[in-house]
Amino acid sequence: MIADLHIHSRYSRATSKEMIIPKIAEYAKLKGIGMVATGDFTHPEWLKELKRDLIDHGSGVFEHNGIKFILNVEVSNIYTKHGKLRRLHNIIFAPDFKTVDKVNTYLSRYGKLAADGRPIVSLDTYDMLKKLLDISPDIFFVPAHIWTPWFSLFGSNSGFDSIEECFGDLHDGFFAVETGLSSDPAMNWRLSSLDRYTLISNSDAHSPTRLGREVNVFRDDLNYYQLRDALKNKDREQFLYTIEFYPQEGKYHFDGHRKCGVRLSPKEARFNNNLCPVCSRNLTIGVLHRIDTLADRDEGFVRADAIPYKNLIPLEEIIAEAMGCGRDTVGVKNEYRRLCNIFESEFEILLNVSIDELKNSTQEKIAIAVDRVRRGDVIINPGFDGEFGTVRIFEEEKATESQLGLF
Repeated sequence: MIADLHIHSRYSRATSKEMIIPKIAEYAKLKGIGMVATGDFTHPEWLKELKRDLIDHGSGVFEHNGIKFILNVEVSNIYTKHGKLRRLHNIIFAPDFKTVDKVNTYLSRYGKLAADGRPIVSLDTYDMLKKLLDISPDIFFVPAHIWTPWFSLFGSNSGFDSIEECFGDLHDGFFAVETGLSSDPAMNWRLSSLDRYTLISNSDAHSPTRLGREVNVFRDDLNYYQLRDALKNKDREQFLYTIEFYPQEGKYHFDGHRKCGVRLSPKEARFNNNLCPVCSRNLTIGVLHRIDTLADRDEGFVRADAIPYKNLIPLEEIIAEAMGCGRDTVGVKNEYRRLCNIFESEFEILLNVSIDELKNSTQEKIAIAVDRVRRGDVIINPGFDGEFGTVRIFEEEKATESQLGLF
């Protein structure tokens, strides 16, 4: 079972109007995703749609058109702690609508839930977690994209330097953290403080085509409670691996200053005192730099209980590059759907279909591109300061990874 446990509805800011349950289910089936989290259950209009469109199968699982859904929401906690403004995004999972209603009643005291699918609440993360555990022992909680500079647990601009600084005696009140698009598990293994937590990866999709950018792969078809237990127990027999974005493609992998078009490695940023070499303003410190700062292990360390991972590029991006056109063009979309119909799903193509079979079914260049992606034979320019990085397959010369030399 492939599970994407963090997405947003059409009621979240900067999100496609197509993020509705029928369309989400349609694309999940195309991609080969068996379980999707609903996101945004605090929004009253989205909650109405969830209650209308989902069939309750019990055990915390809801269904639409053959796709399993579980209930969750990403909350933006903004508050002051230890004399500093904190901005953290956290994911709350609930087993049923009765529990959701209790969570919403509680959170409504601290923010306007109808203002955004990802609500802003003036509430300390510690206090929120403590209350959630009182509301129901079946709720589980995951800090979201823990390295994003502006809105995360370890964010360079508004986060904390340790789990204990944020959660105190509740550091065992949760059992998983989300690595985010700009980091992969290997980067997180460098912090011994994260050893007690299971690392999960999700798409944080704002449109149906972005579902499955990152996912979690399990051996069996799980319900809500079985999923929770697999994550809680770090069950390596059940939790097989994660599928990852190349972290360099994430919007905050490297340091930089978007306004000046400056992208720097952590070493180059430190050499320049973390200042933009063009305008001398502070750089946005990226995920790689932040991990370097907090890590107590060398790069390349592997956790003894590590759940494996695979780096992939979405199939539409592969087809677009091979065909030499944009991802959202009609030709790419038609070829994508044709191949998914032939081979059952996108993930079946990316992971399992033989290259010879692909060559017999599509342009040879597309098959070659899939093979290169499987082998990690790609060319990467890291993302920085809110700009996605680029991962390419067919460029002859590797692009430079920084621009400090230009100045």
